[in-house]
Amino acid sequence: MSTAASPHTPLPTRIKLFNGSGSVAFGIKDNGFSVFLLTYYNQVLGMEAWLVSLALVIALVVDAFIDPLLGNLSDRTYTAWGRRLPWLYAAPIPLAFVWYFMWAPPVDGTPSFWTLLGLAISVRLLLSACEVPSTALVPELTKDYDERTTLFRYRFLFGWTGGLIMLFLAYQVFLREDLLSREGFEAYGLFGGVVIALFVLISAAGQHSHVAGFPKDRPPPFSLTTAFHEIREAFSEKAFLIFAAGALAAYISQGMTFALSNYLYYFVWQLNEAQLAIYPLILFFSVVAVFVGLNSLHQRYGKARTGGITTLVSMTFWLIPYGLKYLGFWPELGTTTAAATLFVFIFLSNAAGVAAVISATSMVAEIVEAFEERSGRRAEGSFYAGNWLVQKSATGVGIMLAGAMLSISAFPIGSAPGTVPMTVIFTLIALYCSAIFVLGVTSAFWLNRFPIDRAEHEARVVALNERTLMTDVDDTRSNP
Repeated sequence: MSTAASPHTPLPTRIKLFNGSGSVAFGIKDNGFSVFLLTYYNQVLGMEAWLVSLALVIALVVDAFIDPLLGNLSDRTYTAWGRRLPWLYAAPIPLAFVWYFMWAPPVDGTPSFWTLLGLAISVRLLLSACEVPSTALVPELTKDYDERTTLFRYRFLFGWTGGLIMLFLAYQVFLREDLLSREGFEAYGLFGGVVIALFVLISAAGQHSHVAGFPKDRPPPFSLTTAFHEIREAFSEKAFLIFAAGALAAYISQGMTFALSNYLYYFVWQLNEAQLAIYPLILFFSVVAVFVGLNSLHQRYGKARTGGITTLVSMTFWLIPYGLKYLGFWPELGTTTAAATLFVFIFLSNAAGVAAVISATSMVAEIVEAFEERSGRRAEGSFYAGNWLVQKSATGVGIMLAGAMLSISAFPIGSAPGTVPMTVIFTLIALYCSAIFVLGVTSAFWLNRFPIDRAEHEARVVALNERTLMTDVDDTRSNP
């Protein structure tokens, strides 16, 4: 049996560190896909930009709909190492190789659409085979309301740090001499693959003695019919549907912002290279601030209320600079004052936004016991795979909205910062800010209505423990 901690026993710090370190792989992947992949395949390898984008969107959609099946398979894994560890030992080595080949395609000349699509799908699926089981370990490690938040604080800190360090190394080491160096990107891919594999394996090994052991119940033989029935049953849980509604709006907003980030920072705010170099540090310190302060917010307000409030706070601080710019109160663009003022608002907005995402992600852990109470079955993998399904689907919608906004505003192709007509800039800002407001209010509305609070969760844990104890006593009596 697993030696995971009892509901109110604080987890050892080393377990928090080892569990959190597994998310470094996700941070590296997210950074590479979001920042460099389109530029590399288009500008360096010579693929048409629309083909690169199409391949990445298709890979995202395929991954989103495979994730629930991976989560179900993880839930149904029955070994002496438990349900999650076999995945964490099996997936990272193939993932490292595929990650490297995505940056060093094994073809001469320009890769084909199908080569990129196959590599992108493989990376995403293997990354999910690491991330879904790793995240699903959180509700297995502890049933404590606050300890689960702490585990996710570590996971987000490691994920963001891993991605930002890779971003720094890309600009300052691998691509320092030439931003469009094929050899530089290949070195980036090799280093990233090694780091991904090492951190996932170290994370698994560090938690092994704490979580290894046969699951309490052996699942029936796998079949697609049973798997899809169990996935549908899990996703029909009321609390999950409420969470999904709030998360969907938040992730659409996030995907839209990521897709427009270069337009916003270069054309709207006209940041220079030196100022953009500071940007990752602003993000990093905002995540550190959340790591330090989020638990106290959850202890005072609970996860749902914290998630709803911080969503509105993040939206407000993000929109204020655009309002001030529209009203003519913003410092002159290109100055240190303008950049510093913008970074203050980015710090506050990102800190609140990360707090909201951690709160929402931690809420999913409480759905596990609600579902277990109703169905008698735990489905950590399915619920966290459902979280990824929502995130990835919403990100795709956000990217499409960003493209539509650029088309509606008639944003000119090949323009330099400072040369785009202000009517175009303000049309883009109006469309973007309107969407941010609607999505932010929608997300806050649903997250604040998440139905499981601390008291209900703790009462449910007690009831489930008593049920398990009675079952064990009955089994002992029937099998003396």
